[in-house]
Amino acid sequence: MRGAIRRANAKSKIRSKVEHVFAEQKDRMDSFIRTIGIARAKIKIGLANVVYNIKRLLFLRRIAVA
Repeated sequence: MRGAIRRANAKSKIRSKVEHVFAEQKDRMDSFIRTIGIARAKIKIGLANVVYNIKRLLFLRRIAVA
């Protein structure tokens, strides 16, 4: 493989891992935050992050047991 293609593949691996997280959160929040005020929006996004992290932790524990 040429160097440019190899570097692009390395970036794609990283990007896919990050974009899966955003896609999960976008799906959970219906891609729209309906709150009044930035503070409430930040809390809603923060709670979505906590829920995702707990869900991921449970998934990883299930894999470790198996």
